[in-house]
Amino acid sequence: MSVPVIAIDGPSASGKGAVASRAAAMLGFHYLESGALYRLIALAGGESPAETAKRLDASFRGGRIFLSEQDVTDKIRQEAVGLRASEIASQPAVRSALLERQRAFRQPPGLVADGRDMGTVVFPDAVLKVFLTASVKVRAQRRYKQLIDKGNHANLAALSRDLEERDKRDAARAVAPLKPATDAVSVDSSELTIDEVVDQVLNSYRERMVR
Repeated sequence: MSVPVIAIDGPSASGKGAVASRAAAMLGFHYLESGALYRLIALAGGESPAETAKRLDASFRGGRIFLSEQDVTDKIRQEAVGLRASEIASQPAVRSALLERQRAFRQPPGLVADGRDMGTVVFPDAVLKVFLTASVKVRAQRRYKQLIDKGNHANLAALSRDLEERDKRDAARAVAPLKPATDAVSVDSSELTIDEVVDQVLNSYRERMVR
């Protein structure tokens, strides 16, 4: 039987990372934060993002993210890096370069992967596909709290504008646009806690596995 995959897609700050990592831990599965790969490319710099993607020395260990053996977990969360990553992700050559690298994370006993095209492009045969979203207002408030809690300056209005622009760019790109897979379970997390969303994901997964 193929190694099971739970694919969780959604816009920025929808909570998919927290939900996916927690679901993976509860199931004892591997976890892939695909967006981190694009952020790593953005952080690494270089004239050609596609070439950077091919030689990217990235690893995920103990809940931390490393670039050339340097812990960059906090650096890649900066808003400027996120905006650049969104631009890079629209480039077909970059997405092609990362495709097999992302699929290589599919190892027994299973994988929970989050991103924007996990269910539509990277793992189209995922046993469960979830499209997680929330209102722009709620997502901006979440991102604002994350930044303030880390001691960073943040402007709520600016964050809302950035999220709206990123949503439009992600949905409009020619390659792997942000959209739910036709067989995805849609979950609006605006009024839900992380635990409540995780419960929905795990219940849906268990239902799929007993069919």
